[in-house]
Amino acid sequence: MASIRVLVTGAAGQIAYSLLYPIAKGDVFGADQPIDLLLLDIPSMMPVLNGVVMELQDCALPLLSSIVATADEKEAFANIDVAILVGAMPRREGMERKDLLKANAKIFKVQGEALEKYAKKTCKIVVVGNPANTNCLIASKCAPSIPKENFTCLTRLDHNRAIAQITNRLGVQPHAAKNVIIWGNHSSTQYPDVRHAVVSVDGKELPVMQAIKDDAWLKGDFIKTIQQRGAAIIKARKLSSAMSASKAICDHMKDWWFGTKTGTYVSMGIISDGSYGIAKGIAYSFPVTIGADRNYSIVQGLQIDEFSRERMDATAKELLDEKDAAFSHLAE
Repeated sequence: MASIRVLVTGAAGQIAYSLLYPIAKGDVFGADQPIDLLLLDIPSMMPVLNGVVMELQDCALPLLSSIVATADEKEAFANIDVAILVGAMPRREGMERKDLLKANAKIFKVQGEALEKYAKKTCKIVVVGNPANTNCLIASKCAPSIPKENFTCLTRLDHNRAIAQITNRLGVQPHAAKNVIIWGNHSSTQYPDVRHAVVSVDGKELPVMQAIKDDAWLKGDFIKTIQQRGAAIIKARKLSSAMSASKAICDHMKDWWFGTKTGTYVSMGIISDGSYGIAKGIAYSFPVTIGADRNYSIVQGLQIDEFSRERMDATAKELLDEKDAAFSHLAE
């Protein structure tokens, strides 16, 4: 079987450190799929990245055909099949969100242009670096010859967090719950929605709202916990949530590569087509199913109540404001 070329940016960082092993081992793209790893970082991080390469070599992974560590975008993006764009300017103390938007707009403009110039037109892209939704949109706009459907951003971490909160509360295993939804932005305005989710308890599949029997919690602390989970982990750990983020990236890409199970949908940030009244042309998290052909479809026909509508629209407004701010920076 021919190797696939997988790019990870920010490859010397802590998310990549948790991510590269499962990719190279075969946990994401299949147990018989050889991998060529392309690892990109900034020049000052090359000594660290070379250490990561040494560790990957020392793992002696049979599927890892080759490793390229580079600070050169042409070398990194050349003929890639998959791009996992982790690297971004982190938010520093005292930095406002608009400052983060400005810095990352320029980074993802450059990376979008590199995708346009060097990557395969079939390349599948997931943006992880924050603000992930808007960075995804910028990269897509700067790579017009790659279908916009090939650009996604990571909200699977929030999806997994929602599953964990539900199943922990019920005392069941995470695989017992499915079909939670993350609507909108990967930010504190995101809306984790359990109105269509189900969970297996004592051999019976029940709507999550019926199983939990606590609407006040579901409308209050549950939503706040998911919205603020990243900040809570940073406060506790003094570092960001690298392990769970890398697991979510693996889940996102594995489902995209092999498809979702029948009757199950997952949350994925994609370029909106106007479904559910969400403005076209923003990168917004929707519930999707994915076929064996690696094409995803937004789950249609879900009933949206007033409580959900308000929150879905609020996170859409934030994304529209971010889009305007980011593209004004690019025009400077």
